[in-house]
Amino acid sequence: MKKREEFIDTINLLRSTSNTISVEQRTGILKQGVQEYGLSIKEADIIIRETGLRVADTINYFRALGLSNHEFENLNENTITSIIEDAHRQHYTDSLKAGGLPRTDGRTQKQWRIILNYARDTLIDPQKREKYLSQLLSEEYTSDNFNEDLLNIHSTDIENGNQKLDARISLNNQTPLLQSPQIDSNQKVITPTDIPSDMEYVPAGDFKMGSNDEKGSNREKPAHDVYVDDFYIDTYLVTNAKYKEFLDANPQWTKPIKWSLFEKSKKSYINEKYHDGDYLKHWHENTYPDDKADHPVTWVSWYAAMAYAQWIGKRLPTEAEWEKATRGGISDQKYPWGESIDYTIANYNNYIGKTTSVGQYPANGYGIHDMIGNVWEWCLDEYQENFYSISEPKNPICGISTVESIEYSNVDHRKERVLRGGSWLDASQFVRSASRYRNSPTRTLARIGFRCVKMVNS
Repeated sequence: MKKREEFIDTINLLRSTSNTISVEQRTGILKQGVQEYGLSIKEADIIIRETGLRVADTINYFRALGLSNHEFENLNENTITSIIEDAHRQHYTDSLKAGGLPRTDGRTQKQWRIILNYARDTLIDPQKREKYLSQLLSEEYTSDNFNEDLLNIHSTDIENGNQKLDARISLNNQTPLLQSPQIDSNQKVITPTDIPSDMEYVPAGDFKMGSNDEKGSNREKPAHDVYVDDFYIDTYLVTNAKYKEFLDANPQWTKPIKWSLFEKSKKSYINEKYHDGDYLKHWHENTYPDDKADHPVTWVSWYAAMAYAQWIGKRLPTEAEWEKATRGGISDQKYPWGESIDYTIANYNNYIGKTTSVGQYPANGYGIHDMIGNVWEWCLDEYQENFYSISEPKNPICGISTVESIEYSNVDHRKERVLRGGSWLDASQFVRSASRYRNSPTRTLARIGFRCVKMVNS
């Protein structure tokens, strides 16, 4: 009885992190029940069921988007792309309207949006779609078949390393929660538990960067296809409260205070070469205004944003990463939600006249808030007006060879850095997803802030 109770404790510990497990995880738990706790497979299976731990359901990407694979027969790629984009946009819009409430299937809206993004990115790519279809058609077992076959395997089969169990698993059509069908052996599967709590996941893939809009600036032309590796990005802009934590831990980045020369010489504060003299201008000494804790931090230079990102174990986004994240999975549209914008979905055009709390406006397709409006956002790249005409098609970045090779202390203050997203003061033309701007890395303004990214494999 003691062994049984220990097994139950093990299951409950696992369940405290997630109510769902993959087929492979369930098999491992059953093996553990037999080998370590002396239970039969049936006894272990009953305990798993009674504790409420369940195997995640199969995710059919066609069904997730409300489509049928038969719809795609005899259609050209442009038509297929259009169908998938429209279906993804509609389902995503419905999911965003539902907020963070759990769905009837037990998944949260955030989990469901990840599924929708996987579905779109898998089905919109001809090669991925073909392999996915092949996998769907080759599935031979339902979950009922699997459970029945598994329980028919005697515990000695597991103890002796019998291969029948692995054979049953390979035929089962269930996949772990949110798992994309394996396109290749190196593809990483991302689940909600992998994603940092303060960040959102942006899947790898191609997107259309820039714009050929006649009213747009030449610096955002030509529109071109870009591939970006997957990454995590902050759900919200870095706030005053978050930045205060950085200053408390790093006094060398605090705001210069007008003490006497004697006192000033004894204090540590930001180096003059890293700002323009207005650093944290709206703060009282090194304390932000009482009502601005959850507003984006402003009056921060590119150097200061880089230092914060390094301190917290992240970095600034490349310009390509920023735009892919901003578009939220929607291609060739002016704004993250489509062709139009209004004051209910973004802070822009001086309608409010100042910054607003982060997260006050709806998230985009990837679950990210305030990607346009509120404040301009620093990017990692050096600014070049004609960069789009010469940039690399994969993970482009201007001014450095790799994201790891940049050291902010060595960056020339005369070389401008990229700003994206527009601000609370800017007209709709400047808060489009493709709009680009730039400034000196020492520049600080009431309209400039930032957010960070992190690579998936870091």
